[in-house]
Amino acid sequence: MNRFALALSGAIARATESAIGPYQTAVIRIGFALTWLLFLVREFPHRAELYGPDGPWSWTLAEELIRQNGAFTVLMWSDGRVWFEFVYALAAVSSLLLMLGWRTRTMSVLFMVGVLSLQNRSVFMGDGGDNVLHLMSLYLVLTRCGQVWSLDARRARRVREARARGERPGDRTGPVLWAVLGLALAAATAAGRFDGDPMVPSLLWGVLLAQALWWLVGRYARTAQPRILLDVIADILHNGALLVIMAEACLIYATAGWYKIQGSRWQDGTAVYYPLHLDYFSPWPELADALSANGTMVMLVTYGTVLVQVAFPFTLLHRRLKNVLLAAMITEHLVIAVVLGLPFFSLAMIAADAVFLPTSFLRRLGGWAAGARARLSSRARRTPAPDTPAPRQAVPEQPVAGQPTHEQAVPERSLRGQAAPGPAVPGHTESPAP
Repeated sequence: MNRFALALSGAIARATESAIGPYQTAVIRIGFALTWLLFLVREFPHRAELYGPDGPWSWTLAEELIRQNGAFTVLMWSDGRVWFEFVYALAAVSSLLLMLGWRTRTMSVLFMVGVLSLQNRSVFMGDGGDNVLHLMSLYLVLTRCGQVWSLDARRARRVREARARGERPGDRTGPVLWAVLGLALAAATAAGRFDGDPMVPSLLWGVLLAQALWWLVGRYARTAQPRILLDVIADILHNGALLVIMAEACLIYATAGWYKIQGSRWQDGTAVYYPLHLDYFSPWPELADALSANGTMVMLVTYGTVLVQVAFPFTLLHRRLKNVLLAAMITEHLVIAVVLGLPFFSLAMIAADAVFLPTSFLRRLGGWAAGARARLSSRARRTPAPDTPAPRQAVPEQPVAGQPTHEQAVPERSLRGQAAPGPAVPGHTESPAP
Protein backbone atom coordinates (compact mmCIF):
# COMPACT_ATOMS: atom_id res chain seq x y z
CA MET A 1 0.00 0.00 0.00
CA ASN A 2 2.84 2.38 0.79
CA ARG A 3 4.47 1.69 -2.55
CA PHE A 4 1.24 2.44 -4.37
CA ALA A 5 0.75 5.66 -2.42
CA LEU A 6 4.31 6.76 -3.13
CA ALA A 7 3.97 5.97 -6.83
CA LEU A 8 0.65 7.80 -7.02
CA SER A 9 1.99 10.86 -5.22
CA GLY A 10 5.07 10.88 -7.44
CA ALA A 11 2.93 10.75 -10.57
CA ILE A 12 0.73 13.59 -9.31
CA ALA A 13 3.79 15.67 -8.45
CA ARG A 14 5.32 15.04 -11.87
CA ALA A 15 2.10 16.06 -13.62
CA THR A 16 1.64 19.27 -11.62
CA GLU A 17 5.12 20.57 -10.79
CA SER A 18 6.39 21.21 -14.31
CA ALA A 19 5.56 20.96 -18.00
CA ILE A 20 7.17 17.71 -19.13
CA GLY A 21 8.81 17.20 -22.51
CA PRO A 22 9.81 20.80 -23.29
CA TYR A 23 12.19 19.75 -26.06
CA GLN A 24 9.73 17.31 -27.60
CA THR A 25 6.99 19.94 -27.57
CA ALA A 26 9.32 22.47 -29.18
CA VAL A 27 10.14 20.00 -31.98
CA ILE A 28 6.43 19.39 -32.54
CA ARG A 29 5.80 23.13 -32.70
CA ILE A 30 8.60 23.71 -35.17
CA GLY A 31 7.76 20.64 -37.25
CA PHE A 32 4.08 21.28 -37.79
CA ALA A 33 4.49 25.03 -38.27
CA LEU A 34 7.23 24.41 -40.85
CA THR A 35 5.13 21.79 -42.64
CA TRP A 36 2.13 24.09 -42.97
CA LEU A 37 4.28 27.08 -43.96
CA LEU A 38 6.06 25.15 -46.71
CA PHE A 39 2.73 23.88 -48.02
CA LEU A 40 1.27 27.39 -48.15
CA VAL A 41 4.36 28.75 -49.90
CA ARG A 42 4.42 25.96 -52.47
CA GLU A 43 0.71 26.30 -53.25
CA PHE A 44 0.74 30.10 -53.27
CA PRO A 45 0.34 30.34 -57.09
CA HIS A 46 -2.61 27.90 -56.90
CA ARG A 47 -4.21 29.13 -53.66
CA ALA A 48 -7.39 30.41 -55.35
CA GLU A 49 -7.99 27.06 -57.05
CA LEU A 50 -7.35 25.06 -53.87
CA TYR A 51 -9.15 27.06 -51.20
CA GLY A 52 -10.41 30.22 -52.84
CA PRO A 53 -13.21 31.40 -55.09
CA ASP A 54 -11.75 29.77 -58.23
CA GLY A 55 -11.75 26.23 -56.86
CA PRO A 56 -13.92 23.35 -58.11
CA TRP A 57 -15.37 23.06 -54.59
CA SER A 58 -17.57 26.10 -54.98
CA TRP A 59 -18.86 28.47 -52.33
CA THR A 60 -22.34 26.91 -52.53
CA LEU A 61 -21.03 23.36 -52.00
CA ALA A 62 -18.83 24.44 -49.09
CA GLU A 63 -21.68 26.35 -47.47
CA GLU A 64 -24.00 23.37 -47.74
CA LEU A 65 -21.45 20.95 -46.28
CA ILE A 66 -20.56 23.26 -43.40
CA ARG A 67 -24.23 23.73 -42.63
CA GLN A 68 -24.47 19.95 -42.19
CA ASN A 69 -21.29 19.21 -40.22
CA GLY A 70 -20.87 22.56 -38.42
CA ALA A 71 -17.13 22.77 -39.23
CA PHE A 72 -15.23 25.90 -38.26
CA THR A 73 -13.81 28.15 -40.99
CA VAL A 74 -13.54 31.92 -41.14
CA LEU A 75 -13.33 31.79 -44.94
CA MET A 76 -17.11 31.34 -45.05
CA TRP A 77 -17.63 34.72 -43.40
CA SER A 78 -17.19 36.43 -46.76
CA ASP A 79 -16.83 35.34 -50.38
CA GLY A 80 -14.64 38.31 -51.33
CA ARG A 81 -11.14 37.89 -52.73
CA VAL A 82 -9.66 40.40 -50.26
CA TRP A 83 -10.88 38.40 -47.27
CA PHE A 84 -9.48 35.19 -48.72
CA GLU A 85 -6.07 36.78 -49.31
CA PHE A 86 -6.05 38.15 -45.76
CA VAL A 87 -6.82 34.74 -44.22
CA TYR A 88 -4.19 33.02 -46.39
CA ALA A 89 -1.56 35.60 -45.42
CA LEU A 90 -2.55 35.33 -41.76
CA ALA A 91 -2.10 31.55 -41.90
CA ALA A 92 1.38 31.89 -43.42
CA VAL A 93 2.57 34.63 -41.04
CA SER A 94 1.26 32.84 -37.94
CA SER A 95 3.03 29.65 -39.06
CA LEU A 96 6.32 31.49 -39.43
CA LEU A 97 6.04 33.22 -36.06
CA LEU A 98 4.98 30.00 -34.33
CA MET A 99 7.98 28.21 -35.78
CA LEU A 100 10.26 30.97 -34.46
CA GLY A 101 8.52 30.87 -31.09
CA TRP A 102 7.34 34.48 -30.95
CA ARG A 103 4.30 34.82 -28.67
CA THR A 104 3.66 31.11 -28.98
CA ARG A 105 0.35 31.11 -27.15
CA THR A 106 -1.10 33.78 -29.45
CA MET A 107 0.44 32.32 -32.58
CA SER A 108 -0.76 28.81 -31.73
CA VAL A 109 -4.34 30.13 -31.66
CA LEU A 110 -3.92 31.93 -35.00
CA PHE A 111 -2.17 28.85 -36.42
CA MET A 112 -5.15 26.71 -35.46
CA VAL A 113 -7.57 29.21 -37.01
CA GLY A 114 -5.59 29.25 -40.26
CA VAL A 115 -5.34 25.46 -40.52
CA LEU A 116 -9.01 24.82 -39.76
CA SER A 117 -10.24 27.65 -41.97
CA LEU A 118 -8.39 26.52 -45.10
CA GLN A 119 -8.84 22.80 -44.66
CA ASN A 120 -12.55 23.00 -43.83
CA ARG A 121 -13.15 25.28 -46.82
CA SER A 122 -12.05 22.52 -49.25
CA VAL A 123 -12.19 19.17 -47.50
CA PHE A 124 -10.93 17.12 -50.45
CA MET A 125 -7.54 18.87 -50.66
CA GLY A 126 -5.03 16.74 -48.81
CA ASP A 127 -2.99 13.56 -48.78
CA GLY A 128 -3.47 12.21 -45.24
CA GLY A 129 -0.98 14.51 -43.58
CA ASP A 130 -3.65 17.22 -43.45
CA ASN A 131 -5.65 15.11 -40.98
CA VAL A 132 -2.66 14.89 -38.63
CA LEU A 133 -2.03 18.61 -38.98
CA HIS A 134 -5.71 19.31 -38.35
CA LEU A 135 -5.67 17.47 -35.03
CA MET A 136 -2.27 18.67 -33.85
CA SER A 137 -3.19 22.31 -34.41
CA LEU A 138 -5.91 21.87 -31.79
CA TYR A 139 -3.61 20.18 -29.29
CA LEU A 140 -0.81 22.75 -29.67
CA VAL A 141 -3.06 25.49 -28.27
CA LEU A 142 -3.06 23.74 -24.89
CA THR A 143 0.69 23.12 -24.71
CA ARG A 144 3.48 25.32 -23.39
CA CYS A 145 5.47 24.82 -26.57
CA GLY A 146 7.74 27.86 -26.24
CA GLN A 147 9.80 26.83 -23.20
CA VAL A 148 12.94 26.14 -25.25
CA TRP A 149 14.22 26.95 -28.74
CA SER A 150 12.01 30.00 -29.09
CA LEU A 151 12.09 33.78 -28.98
CA ASP A 152 9.79 33.55 -25.96
CA ALA A 153 12.43 31.60 -24.05
CA ARG A 154 15.04 34.24 -24.88
CA ARG A 155 12.70 37.03 -23.76
CA ALA A 156 11.94 35.20 -20.51
CA ARG A 157 15.66 34.79 -19.84
CA ARG A 158 16.23 38.51 -20.37
CA VAL A 159 13.33 39.34 -18.05
CA ARG A 160 14.84 37.17 -15.31
CA GLU A 161 18.21 38.84 -15.77
CA ALA A 162 16.60 42.29 -15.59
CA ARG A 163 14.74 41.39 -12.41
CA ALA A 164 17.97 40.09 -10.89
CA ARG A 165 19.46 43.54 -11.51
CA GLY A 166 16.54 45.15 -9.69
CA GLU A 167 14.70 46.32 -12.81
CA ARG A 168 10.98 45.90 -13.50
CA PRO A 169 10.55 45.19 -17.21
CA GLY A 170 7.07 45.53 -18.67
CA ASP A 171 5.30 43.80 -21.53
CA ARG A 172 2.97 45.80 -23.74
CA THR A 173 2.96 43.68 -26.88
CA GLY A 174 1.18 40.70 -25.33
CA PRO A 175 -1.77 42.60 -23.81
CA VAL A 176 -2.22 44.61 -27.03
CA LEU A 177 -2.31 41.43 -29.14
CA TRP A 178 -4.87 39.76 -26.89
CA ALA A 179 -6.96 42.93 -26.70
CA VAL A 180 -7.17 43.06 -30.50
CA LEU A 181 -8.00 39.36 -30.72
CA GLY A 182 -10.60 39.74 -27.96
CA LEU A 183 -12.34 42.56 -29.81
CA ALA A 184 -12.35 40.51 -33.04
CA LEU A 185 -13.72 37.46 -31.21
CA ALA A 186 -16.43 39.51 -29.51
CA ALA A 187 -17.45 41.11 -32.81
CA ALA A 188 -17.63 37.72 -34.57
CA THR A 189 -19.69 36.25 -31.73
CA ALA A 190 -22.09 39.21 -31.74
CA ALA A 191 -22.49 38.91 -35.51
CA GLY A 192 -23.52 35.25 -35.20
CA ARG A 193 -20.50 33.81 -37.00
CA PHE A 194 -20.19 30.89 -34.57
CA ASP A 195 -23.49 29.14 -35.19
CA GLY A 196 -21.91 25.76 -35.98
CA ASP A 197 -20.04 23.38 -33.74
CA PRO A 198 -19.32 25.23 -30.47
CA MET A 199 -16.05 23.41 -29.73
CA VAL A 200 -13.64 25.79 -31.49
CA PRO A 201 -15.42 29.01 -30.37
CA SER A 202 -15.47 27.69 -26.79
CA LEU A 203 -11.75 26.94 -27.03
CA LEU A 204 -11.05 30.45 -28.34
CA TRP A 205 -13.05 32.09 -25.55
CA GLY A 206 -11.44 29.84 -22.95
CA VAL A 207 -7.93 30.73 -24.04
CA LEU A 208 -8.81 34.45 -24.15
CA LEU A 209 -10.27 34.44 -20.64
CA ALA A 210 -7.32 32.41 -19.33
CA GLN A 211 -4.87 34.94 -20.76
CA ALA A 212 -6.84 37.81 -19.23
CA LEU A 213 -6.82 36.11 -15.84
CA TRP A 214 -3.09 35.41 -16.16
CA TRP A 215 -2.39 39.10 -16.86
CA LEU A 216 -4.58 40.31 -14.01
CA VAL A 217 -2.97 37.96 -11.50
CA GLY A 218 0.53 38.88 -12.62
CA ARG A 219 -0.22 42.58 -12.34
CA TYR A 220 -2.40 42.92 -9.23
CA ALA A 221 -1.84 39.81 -7.08
CA ARG A 222 -0.13 40.69 -3.79
CA THR A 223 1.12 37.17 -3.11
CA ALA A 224 2.64 34.43 -5.26
CA GLN A 225 -0.03 31.80 -4.50
CA PRO A 226 -2.48 32.78 -7.32
CA ARG A 227 0.30 32.70 -9.91
CA ILE A 228 1.51 29.32 -8.61
CA LEU A 229 -2.04 27.96 -8.92
CA LEU A 230 -2.28 29.17 -12.53
CA ASP A 231 1.11 27.60 -13.28
CA VAL A 232 -0.11 24.26 -11.92
CA ILE A 233 -3.26 24.42 -14.08
CA ALA A 234 -1.20 25.32 -17.17
CA ASP A 235 1.20 22.43 -16.51
CA ILE A 236 -1.69 19.98 -16.14
CA LEU A 237 -3.18 21.13 -19.45
CA HIS A 238 0.21 20.92 -21.15
CA ASN A 239 0.95 17.43 -19.85
CA GLY A 240 -2.54 16.23 -20.75
CA ALA A 241 -2.25 17.60 -24.29
CA LEU A 242 1.18 16.02 -24.69
CA LEU A 243 -0.22 12.68 -23.55
CA VAL A 244 -3.05 13.00 -26.08
CA ILE A 245 -0.51 13.74 -28.85
CA MET A 246 1.42 10.60 -27.95
CA ALA A 247 -1.75 8.53 -27.85
CA GLU A 248 -2.83 9.98 -31.20
CA ALA A 249 0.45 8.99 -32.84
CA CYS A 250 0.19 5.47 -31.43
CA LEU A 251 -3.41 5.19 -32.60
CA ILE A 252 -2.48 6.26 -36.11
CA TYR A 253 0.20 3.60 -36.43
CA ALA A 254 -1.80 0.88 -34.70
CA THR A 255 -4.91 1.33 -36.87
CA ALA A 256 -2.83 1.64 -40.05
CA GLY A 257 -0.90 -1.53 -39.23
CA TRP A 258 -3.91 -3.65 -38.29
CA TYR A 259 -5.88 -2.53 -41.35
CA LYS A 260 -2.91 -3.44 -43.54
CA ILE A 261 -2.84 -6.93 -42.07
CA GLN A 262 -6.40 -7.47 -43.29
CA GLY A 263 -5.53 -6.56 -46.90
CA SER A 264 -4.66 -9.31 -49.33
CA ARG A 265 -1.94 -7.26 -51.05
CA TRP A 266 -0.19 -6.70 -47.75
CA GLN A 267 -0.52 -10.37 -46.87
CA ASP A 268 1.16 -11.58 -50.05
CA GLY A 269 3.85 -8.88 -49.89
CA THR A 270 2.98 -6.96 -53.08
CA ALA A 271 1.25 -3.85 -51.68
CA VAL A 272 4.27 -1.59 -52.12
CA TYR A 273 4.69 -2.66 -55.75
CA TYR A 274 1.51 -1.06 -57.13
CA PRO A 275 1.90 2.56 -55.89
CA LEU A 276 5.36 2.64 -57.48
CA HIS A 277 3.71 2.25 -60.90
CA LEU A 278 1.11 4.99 -60.51
CA ASP A 279 1.94 8.19 -62.37
CA TYR A 280 0.52 10.31 -59.56
CA PHE A 281 2.96 8.77 -57.04
CA SER A 282 6.01 8.56 -59.30
CA PRO A 283 7.93 11.85 -59.39
CA TRP A 284 11.08 9.81 -60.18
CA PRO A 285 9.99 6.99 -62.54
CA GLU A 286 13.52 5.60 -62.92
CA LEU A 287 13.93 5.30 -59.15
CA ALA A 288 10.49 3.68 -58.76
CA ASP A 289 11.27 1.17 -61.52
CA ALA A 290 14.59 0.28 -59.92
CA LEU A 291 12.97 -0.37 -56.55
CA SER A 292 10.03 -2.35 -57.93
CA ALA A 293 12.28 -4.53 -60.11
CA ASN A 294 13.64 -6.29 -57.01
CA GLY A 295 10.88 -8.59 -55.78
CA THR A 296 12.71 -9.48 -52.57
CA MET A 297 13.12 -5.80 -51.67
CA VAL A 298 9.43 -5.14 -52.31
CA MET A 299 8.41 -8.03 -50.09
CA LEU A 300 10.75 -6.98 -47.27
CA VAL A 301 9.54 -3.36 -47.37
CA THR A 302 5.91 -4.48 -47.38
CA TYR A 303 6.21 -6.82 -44.42
CA GLY A 304 8.59 -4.47 -42.60
CA THR A 305 6.11 -1.60 -42.82
CA VAL A 306 3.35 -3.68 -41.27
CA LEU A 307 5.65 -5.06 -38.58
CA VAL A 308 6.95 -1.63 -37.52
CA GLN A 309 3.51 -0.01 -37.42
CA VAL A 310 1.89 -2.79 -35.42
CA ALA A 311 4.78 -3.26 -33.00
CA PHE A 312 5.60 0.37 -32.27
CA PRO A 313 2.91 1.07 -29.61
CA PHE A 314 4.02 -2.04 -27.71
CA THR A 315 7.67 -0.97 -27.58
CA LEU A 316 7.21 2.39 -25.82
CA LEU A 317 8.19 0.92 -22.46
CA HIS A 318 11.47 -0.40 -23.87
CA ARG A 319 13.63 2.62 -24.61
CA ARG A 320 16.24 1.07 -26.91
CA LEU A 321 13.79 -0.94 -28.98
CA LYS A 322 11.50 2.09 -29.22
CA ASN A 323 14.35 4.23 -30.55
CA VAL A 324 15.21 1.60 -33.17
CA LEU A 325 11.62 1.43 -34.46
CA LEU A 326 11.36 5.22 -34.30
CA ALA A 327 14.42 5.57 -36.52
CA ALA A 328 12.93 2.99 -38.90
CA MET A 329 9.64 4.91 -39.16
CA ILE A 330 11.38 8.24 -39.76
CA THR A 331 13.48 6.59 -42.47
CA GLU A 332 10.33 5.13 -44.00
CA HIS A 333 8.68 8.56 -44.16
CA LEU A 334 11.77 10.08 -45.75
CA VAL A 335 11.67 7.37 -48.42
CA ILE A 336 7.96 8.03 -49.00
CA ALA A 337 8.67 11.75 -49.38
CA VAL A 338 11.26 11.13 -52.10
CA VAL A 339 9.99 8.05 -53.92
CA LEU A 340 6.23 8.66 -53.80
CA GLY A 341 6.37 12.45 -53.90
CA LEU A 342 4.51 13.07 -50.61
CA PRO A 343 6.80 15.51 -48.76
CA PHE A 344 4.18 17.23 -46.61
CA PHE A 345 2.58 13.99 -45.47
CA SER A 346 6.03 12.72 -44.48
CA LEU A 347 6.94 15.96 -42.69
CA ALA A 348 3.69 15.86 -40.71
CA MET A 349 4.26 12.26 -39.65
CA ILE A 350 7.91 12.92 -38.73
CA ALA A 351 6.78 15.88 -36.61
CA ALA A 352 4.29 13.60 -34.85
CA ASP A 353 7.00 10.97 -34.33
CA ALA A 354 9.23 13.62 -32.72
CA VAL A 355 7.21 13.44 -29.50
CA PHE A 356 8.96 10.12 -28.78
CA LEU A 357 12.52 11.33 -29.40
CA PRO A 358 14.79 11.01 -26.34
CA THR A 359 15.57 14.21 -24.47
CA SER A 360 19.31 13.54 -24.46
CA PHE A 361 19.37 13.38 -28.25
CA LEU A 362 17.38 16.60 -28.57
CA ARG A 363 19.70 18.39 -26.17
CA ARG A 364 22.73 17.29 -28.17
CA LEU A 365 20.97 18.40 -31.33
CA GLY A 366 20.33 21.81 -29.79
CA GLY A 367 23.96 22.03 -28.70
CA TRP A 368 25.16 21.23 -32.22
CA ALA A 369 22.85 23.87 -33.69
CA ALA A 370 23.99 26.48 -31.15
CA GLY A 371 27.65 25.68 -31.85
CA ALA A 372 27.14 25.94 -35.61
CA ARG A 373 25.36 29.26 -35.21
CA ALA A 374 28.15 30.61 -32.99
CA ARG A 375 30.80 29.56 -35.51
CA LEU A 376 28.92 31.20 -38.38
CA SER A 377 28.41 34.44 -36.44
CA SER A 378 32.08 34.59 -35.38
CA ARG A 379 33.18 33.93 -38.95
CA ALA A 380 30.89 36.69 -40.21
CA ARG A 381 32.38 39.12 -37.68
CA ARG A 382 35.92 38.26 -38.71
CA THR A 383 35.26 38.63 -42.44
CA PRO A 384 35.66 42.31 -43.53
CA ALA A 385 33.16 43.90 -45.86
CA PRO A 386 34.27 43.73 -49.53
CA ASP A 387 33.92 47.48 -50.10
CA THR A 388 35.66 48.55 -46.88
CA PRO A 389 39.24 49.72 -47.54
CA ALA A 390 41.96 48.29 -45.37
CA PRO A 391 43.12 50.64 -42.60
CA ARG A 392 46.23 52.61 -43.45
CA GLN A 393 49.24 52.15 -41.25
CA ALA A 394 50.52 55.23 -39.51
CA VAL A 395 53.84 56.48 -40.88
CA PRO A 396 56.19 57.72 -38.17
CA GLU A 397 56.90 61.44 -38.43
CA GLN A 398 60.44 62.26 -39.48
CA PRO A 399 62.11 64.95 -37.39
CA VAL A 400 63.02 68.12 -39.26
CA ALA A 401 66.34 69.70 -38.60
CA GLY A 402 66.03 72.62 -36.23
CA GLN A 403 62.55 71.67 -34.94
CA PRO A 404 61.88 69.81 -31.66
CA THR A 405 60.30 66.41 -31.73
CA HIS A 406 56.91 65.64 -30.15
CA GLU A 407 58.51 64.37 -26.96
CA GLN A 408 60.60 67.50 -26.72
CA ALA A 409 57.69 69.83 -27.46
CA VAL A 410 55.60 68.81 -24.44
CA PRO A 411 57.81 70.21 -21.72
CA GLU A 412 58.50 73.23 -23.95
CA ARG A 413 54.75 74.07 -24.09
CA SER A 414 54.60 73.62 -20.31
CA LEU A 415 57.26 76.27 -19.87
CA ARG A 416 55.09 78.64 -21.91
CA GLY A 417 52.39 78.68 -19.25
CA GLN A 418 50.42 75.50 -20.00
CA ALA A 419 49.86 73.13 -17.10
CA ALA A 420 52.10 70.13 -17.21
CA PRO A 421 50.70 66.72 -16.23
CA GLY A 422 50.69 66.42 -12.46
CA PRO A 423 49.83 63.77 -9.93
CA ALA A 424 46.35 62.23 -10.10
CA VAL A 425 43.71 63.81 -7.89
CA PRO A 426 41.95 61.30 -5.63
CA GLY A 427 38.44 60.53 -6.88
CA HIS A 428 39.11 61.92 -10.34
CA THR A 429 39.22 59.78 -13.49
CA GLU A 430 39.75 60.53 -17.14
CA SER A 431 37.44 57.73 -18.34
CA PRO A 432 33.93 58.75 -19.47
CA ALA A 433 30.98 58.12 -17.20
CA PRO A 434 29.33 54.77 -17.72
